[in-house]
Amino acid sequence: MIEREEVFTYVKEKFCTEPEYPWFKYPDHVVFRHEDGGKWYGLIMYVPRIKLGLTGKGSVEILNLKCDPMLKSILRGQQGILPAYHMNKEHWITIVLNSSFPKEEIYNLINLSYDLTK
Repeated sequence: MIEREEVFTYVKEKFCTEPEYPWFKYPDHVVFRHEDGGKWYGLIMYVPRIKLGLTGKGSVEILNLKCDPMLKSILRGQQGILPAYHMNKEHWITIVLNSSFPKEEIYNLINLSYDLTK
């Protein structure tokens, strides 16, 4: 399990990235961009569980990251990894932040997403 603040700290220390809040309508949605060029490499948002195919009521906090398609197919069987929400499902994945997916693996996937979006 990982908290959004831990992701904020990690991307700040590793890539000098500050979270951006580009949507007035969605003040909790966060984008992580490359300093040069402005390409996204990550997105945190709250999404209704039903839109993700999850049971239960309410919303969950997710992290969208770009991912190598071959790795994506391996990861898809793991708890907390879903097809990308609102992104290209071939090249992006969704991680449910309050899932049991290991924090260190999330950091590795953030690094990969950063590299893939350069």
